[in-house]
Amino acid sequence: MSDEFASLFPDEVVTKAFTRLLDVPGLPGKLALVTIDNGHDHTRPSTFGPGGLASLDAALDEAFAAEPAAIAVTGKPFVFAVGADLSGVKQISERKHAHQVAKTGHDVFRRLTESEIPTFAFVNGASLGGGLELALSCQYRTVSEGAGAIAFPECFLGLFPGWGGTQLLPNLIGADSAVTVIIENALNQNKMLNPKKATALGIFDVQLEAADFLEESLRWAVRVINGEQTVPRPEIDRGQAWDDAVNRAKGIVEARTHGASPAVTKAVELIDLARDNDLDAGYAAETEALADALMSDELRSGLYSFDLTQKRAKRPAGAPDKSLAREVKKVGVVGAGLMAGQLALLFVRRLKVPVVITDIDQARIDKGVGYIHGEIDKLAGKGRISADEVNRLKALVTGSLDKGAFADADFVIEAVFEEMSVKQKVFGELEEHLSPEAILATNTSSLSITEMASRLRNPERVVGFHFFNPVAVLPLLEIVRGEKTDDAALATAFSVGKQLKKSCVLVKDAPAFVVNRLLTRFMGEVIAAVDEGTPFEVADRALTPLGLPMSPLVLLQLVGPAVAQHVNHTMHRAYPDRFGVSDNLQRFVDAGKAAVWQWDEQGNQKIDPEVAELWQQGDNPSTEEQVRERALKALAEEAGIMLDEGVVAEAQDLDLCMILGAGWPFWLGGITPYLDRSGVSEQVNGKRFLEPGVASVPA
Repeated sequence: MSDEFASLFPDEVVTKAFTRLLDVPGLPGKLALVTIDNGHDHTRPSTFGPGGLASLDAALDEAFAAEPAAIAVTGKPFVFAVGADLSGVKQISERKHAHQVAKTGHDVFRRLTESEIPTFAFVNGASLGGGLELALSCQYRTVSEGAGAIAFPECFLGLFPGWGGTQLLPNLIGADSAVTVIIENALNQNKMLNPKKATALGIFDVQLEAADFLEESLRWAVRVINGEQTVPRPEIDRGQAWDDAVNRAKGIVEARTHGASPAVTKAVELIDLARDNDLDAGYAAETEALADALMSDELRSGLYSFDLTQKRAKRPAGAPDKSLAREVKKVGVVGAGLMAGQLALLFVRRLKVPVVITDIDQARIDKGVGYIHGEIDKLAGKGRISADEVNRLKALVTGSLDKGAFADADFVIEAVFEEMSVKQKVFGELEEHLSPEAILATNTSSLSITEMASRLRNPERVVGFHFFNPVAVLPLLEIVRGEKTDDAALATAFSVGKQLKKSCVLVKDAPAFVVNRLLTRFMGEVIAAVDEGTPFEVADRALTPLGLPMSPLVLLQLVGPAVAQHVNHTMHRAYPDRFGVSDNLQRFVDAGKAAVWQWDEQGNQKIDPEVAELWQQGDNPSTEEQVRERALKALAEEAGIMLDEGVVAEAQDLDLCMILGAGWPFWLGGITPYLDRSGVSEQVNGKRFLEPGVASVPA
């Protein structure tokens, strides 16, 4: 391992590998047990950078030199290994170094695959990416029933398993299952496997109890070596089934990325190549492709996104000192509709404190409590909570017509109609019952927190607490500081957000905050293009090259046209020169229409004829490219203005919000890296949002 290569990873937390020779009853000779451990507890999982790979290579030298009866690899408590150390990748500016990263992983792991001495992976904990590839490189695998996450998350980042995963997995469990694990799960919000499912797929040979996992793994290995335990391997269909799997993979990739993530497209090609089961050819192709991917801006954007969600999201910029936060022992939710029910369910599950809901009549309250109880029962039905927890959580949720039930609440959030006068009235009524220090939170998506608090005796306790729908799924929480919000209220909001397991971003009290403001701006340009005469299908395809999770008009359906139009009006009042209000969209809403598109039984998309009839289009159509350019310029302009206004601290916060609140893909990097690398940032604002080398390959 060259010093030059190692110097690219100056911050590597080196994962050391230690070899011990064990006497195992029944084994004709020693067993060399290689333990990989970075010296930290489970909160800092073991990864492989140049130092880690060199240490593993040296430990294998020691193991093979002892000529044992078997070699086994295991990890530190709760962690096997979670893949490559990605911290140094952003420093790589030459392809030769990217190539060395790819080749070194193959060279070290392959020693276990081609060993004449039987090799075992005892997967005692989390096994992700390169860690799972290390396990697959061994000839036999056990897994602890207590092991945490098991997955190949690479495609989620805009990468692919590059240390053998695309070649070994399909030849172990078949191409179709490999497509599920490598591509489908990764592109489905990075879905993980549990040990039971992974074993059922054939990734592991046996699942063993956690309490004495190592001892049982050793006993199992002895039986395999002595021929007492057969380890069946399925016959792999390399014909039509493989073709079908590759075609399915292509369909998933096209639907989820629209070609915007080259490395994910490459993953399909590599799985197809694995059909020949030629490791020389497969590993050579993986190495070259991985070197290319590591030198791509899309991968650097993916790593940038990863850093945002793993680091910046955990230390929100501008958040007050957490010591100022007040304890929350009871929560109130005003409203009993769907959003209020989702909020109440989240609060009771995470905080495990009494939650009381209220509404204008008992029937609505009963329906709201019934919804929450039903959702708790669903969680139990999925095995996610125990029967005891079901009873405890249900007992914590109550409803009341009397807002006096909030008298001892420490945190009350409203989820009522999105109208300023309604929200001001609710807060005014609440203030008569609450202590002066109780937090008043609003889930408004666009209205002014300052104005909402303006009539209260204690406006300093009002804070914006904006969730995204579905509440249980999307991790972003926009925490909004009004002009008079004090540090204690804000610190309490951040503390509660963290307890709710949300990623919090501090946002200035500006119309529509971050996500809705950016989405409304770019959606407005698309709708305006349709109004001018652009065919619906042309306008809706315009943003396809970005690889967004859904097209603009499908997003309109998800958000709800009435909600979108309400935000349009809010933004138009604030910034009439940049945000228009479409008369056509208003007619659409007034007609009670929910969607532009209809789908037949075959899944073919067509415009709703009633929508086509009521939409009065002009005679100045645009092309897809023109609509895309228009929308991107609008995004660049709005993002620049938001930063000038101090809506968030930095461009990174805009990106974090779009990734976590709008589901924009990791390989896009949120939005500013895309605007930078497409040249739109400089074209519109005269400068990049991010320095060269941030979310891009260093020059």
